[in-house]
Amino acid sequence: MTRLKTKIESQKKLIAIVGPTSSGKSDLGVFLAKQFQGEVISADSRQVYRGLDIGAGKITKKEQKGVPHHLLDIASPKQTFSVARYQKLANKAIQTIQQRGNTPFLVGGSPFYVYTVCDGLILPEVKPNAVLRARLEKYSAQELHEMLKELDPVRAHSLQDSSGQDKNKRRLTRALEIVLETGKPVPPFCSSLPLFSALFIGIDMLRETLLNRVHSRLIKRVRGGMVAEVKKLHKEGLSWKRMEELGLEYRWMSRFLRNKISKEQMLLKLEQDTMRFVKRQLGWFTKDKRVHWVSNKNEASCLVASFLLNQ
Repeated sequence: MTRLKTKIESQKKLIAIVGPTSSGKSDLGVFLAKQFQGEVISADSRQVYRGLDIGAGKITKKEQKGVPHHLLDIASPKQTFSVARYQKLANKAIQTIQQRGNTPFLVGGSPFYVYTVCDGLILPEVKPNAVLRARLEKYSAQELHEMLKELDPVRAHSLQDSSGQDKNKRRLTRALEIVLETGKPVPPFCSSLPLFSALFIGIDMLRETLLNRVHSRLIKRVRGGMVAEVKKLHKEGLSWKRMEELGLEYRWMSRFLRNKISKEQMLLKLEQDTMRFVKRQLGWFTKDKRVHWVSNKNEASCLVASFLLNQ
């Protein structure tokens, strides 16, 4: 009777497992999905791409333990995969899972991917402009940020990091694309009525423990074939320029393979950037008061059981 009641009342409900890289989100997602007749939807901006396995920390078939996983390996890394497309596909996957009477678990550390689904964010309807993007590609991140400051100071300020700049060229290019195409500032993100009632779960972990896990995971990836993966991607036609856009592991690995930096420099830069990324992820999710931080799987199980059984 409890199983039937859980299935009926879980319709329109969604569990989001969030937090920084290396915190154990994928493992917790599989554990809970097996316990609550669930399926997992990945919320990772790089795991959508085929071939980005070791560098993106993609969950393996063995680690999935038979739990269905959605939105992995659905796009070519040679082409940009938009957040708007992700939102559409994720919503469809969640609704399909719910129609089967199963529980959807949205698992990942890409905040924008998580919130476009959970909060029903309305995204600007501006199609990519290949000609404009090629023109903007010639500029550095600092130059792009200065351009955006002139055209849309509010958006430029919202994107800058602690150094007063935004080093993400792809994000800056998209903001400039919207401004130049519409002739207006980038509109603030607003929400429609969310399609789902969401429970947010984060994994609580001592900062030192988390950073040690980040370090250990990085070493394991490098020894586990990450260099070979990047070589293979390039041999199959993925340009070095595109590698730079795919961020972190692929950026520093590609520079190492082009003899622009030494192996020691590559490891140092990669670890530094990953640590900064972890801190940004923590900043995003710790600000969200909806997140229930748990220290073990039993706590998470109790939260999910209560959420699914309450109307």
